[in-house]
Amino acid sequence: MATTAEQMASLNLGAFGRATELRKRIWFTLGALIIFRVGTYIPVPGVDAAVMSQLLAQHGGGILGQFNMFTGGALGRMTVFALNIMPYISASIIVQLMQAAIPQLEALKKEGETGRKKINQYTRYLTVAIATFQAYGIAYGLESMRGATGPAVIDPGPVFLLSAVVTLVGGTMFLMWLGEQITARGVGNGSSLIIMSGIVANLPHAVATLLDLGRTGALSPIFILVFTLIAVGVVAFIVFMERAQRRVVVQYPKRQVGNRMFGGDSTHMPLKVNTSGVIPPIFASSILLVPATIASFSSTKGTGWLSLIAGQLSHGQPLYMLLYTAAIVFFAYFYTAVVFNPEETADNLKKYGGFIPGIRPGSATANYFDTILTRLTTIGAIYLVAVCLLPEILISKYGVPFYFGGTSLMIIVSVTMDTVTQVQSHLLAHQYEGLMRKSRGKSRLPGRRA
Repeated sequence: MATTAEQMASLNLGAFGRATELRKRIWFTLGALIIFRVGTYIPVPGVDAAVMSQLLAQHGGGILGQFNMFTGGALGRMTVFALNIMPYISASIIVQLMQAAIPQLEALKKEGETGRKKINQYTRYLTVAIATFQAYGIAYGLESMRGATGPAVIDPGPVFLLSAVVTLVGGTMFLMWLGEQITARGVGNGSSLIIMSGIVANLPHAVATLLDLGRTGALSPIFILVFTLIAVGVVAFIVFMERAQRRVVVQYPKRQVGNRMFGGDSTHMPLKVNTSGVIPPIFASSILLVPATIASFSSTKGTGWLSLIAGQLSHGQPLYMLLYTAAIVFFAYFYTAVVFNPEETADNLKKYGGFIPGIRPGSATANYFDTILTRLTTIGAIYLVAVCLLPEILISKYGVPFYFGGTSLMIIVSVTMDTVTQVQSHLLAHQYEGLMRKSRGKSRLPGRRA
């Protein structure tokens, strides 16, 4: 019998024409992403886009350049989606942290669908608060910024502050809603697809910039070739690590029901090396964006210590590297603990009669899972730090575009793999439904027994 992976690999493109539901989901996803891209070109009222581009060119060498990459260039153009979906991601982080610290929220999580809806509502409220804070910080900083051709804000004052905050917060809330719609009615995770589409949209410009650096002699052709090979190697390494897993053998005892014997099967529980996926780099980036945004925009007012912080939060700087590494490691362990509970998993195995050979059911099994998960997460955290930080050294030293950094490559590869897996699952389900309909049709033919 073919395995599920082999069945999924055997799916051909001709199945798309017959999978009507999947085709609708794909078109809905593409339409939603097109709406997002259109929104990245709608400017915030009262901001001079030309001056904003000049300012980002001056101050975009640090984490603001990475923020602009995540927003698909919306920050550089100061459009309605300049904040992107990052405030929503930051709010999700805080709510998940609070679930581990506040028993009431932990109880809500165990209430099923009702509790999940309440937690989502709290996340939305917190998103509004974070987006308002960030939008006000950006608008306030823009009022004092000037480019070579004039001020960034045409008519500064309370009216501009109010309109800018409302516009930016509204754009973030719309993207939050759009991401939820993609997740529910499309293919893939909506929030991840929005971030990935922003990165992919500027890849052609990044490739052109890299080639232009080679044409002008800033980078040698040999270096460009070596860097391209490194990028391909990083992609292959990401694919390998994202699919790597530790398989824990689980045994189910035999049981007799009447005259028939059931059970006695042996299966395995796959534990991924990188259980947290691409979440830690995204979370780390979103957390660092808050102080970096304030410091970079406020440093233009001549405050010495803010200018120092803004400079240290640029790529290749020790403070940036240290904070980024610490945040990635923390969220790798934290998110793994959120998505996998060893005690709950051990209780479920015990409830259904499953056990790990050589390990006693109950607390011993939970400790066994915890030990394995800790070791796997350590390897996963080292992998995330290596992939995210090593390319940053090349970016800071040789001026390679942000789009070839480890974080951007990891987001693109991970989100693409997740989306393709969901597409394959829909196609596989469609094939099974077709086989079931054919089977029922044959059973109703004359001369055949039901």
